[in-house]
Amino acid sequence: MKESQRQIQKRETRKKIIYSAYEEFKNKGIIKTTTSDIAKAAGVSHGTIFAHFKTQGELVKEVIEVFCTKIVMNTHLASKKAYTVKEVLSAHLEGIKEFEEFYGRLILEINFLEKEEKSTFISIQSALSKHLSEALEIEVEAESIKKLPLSFIFNSWIGLVNYYIVNRELFSPGKSVIDTHKEELINNFIELIKK
Repeated sequence: MKESQRQIQKRETRKKIIYSAYEEFKNKGIIKTTTSDIAKAAGVSHGTIFAHFKTQGELVKEVIEVFCTKIVMNTHLASKKAYTVKEVLSAHLEGIKEFEEFYGRLILEINFLEKEEKSTFISIQSALSKHLSEALEIEVEAESIKKLPLSFIFNSWIGLVNYYIVNRELFSPGKSVIDTHKEELINNFIELIKK
């Protein structure tokens, strides 16, 4: 069945709201952004926001879902050719890079979000965990990486990456911390866990 012009317009307006909300969240933060800010950025009336999303929470959830899914897909795509721990860590950073500022906001505000939104954010970590565990198993068996609990290696990596991203103005003023420190982060982390 062919979409009517009205259905196409409605879909496009919803998409514009989601992308405008993403930009506002990235720049101002999720908690500080109002639906009025989003309506203005999207060039729609305030009421139009609520014609597409029943509550502000529903809009926040949708934005997080859309962009976390993109990060997960980026990570999976980059990990398809990753066989070593070093390659998996690189794929993880490549997965985040396009959305680095938004990811940083999520890290900072995760404790203020609803349970469903937190679960969506955690899906990013799950994507990494799967690929990392596979690579670690091979390298631990080959005795090139220390036999440490996966949870310790995983959480240490996530903690390091999140710290750098949240403090990117300290480490890389005005630039992407992933662009400027990717190799340093990966190489130093590998030094910590190698035998």
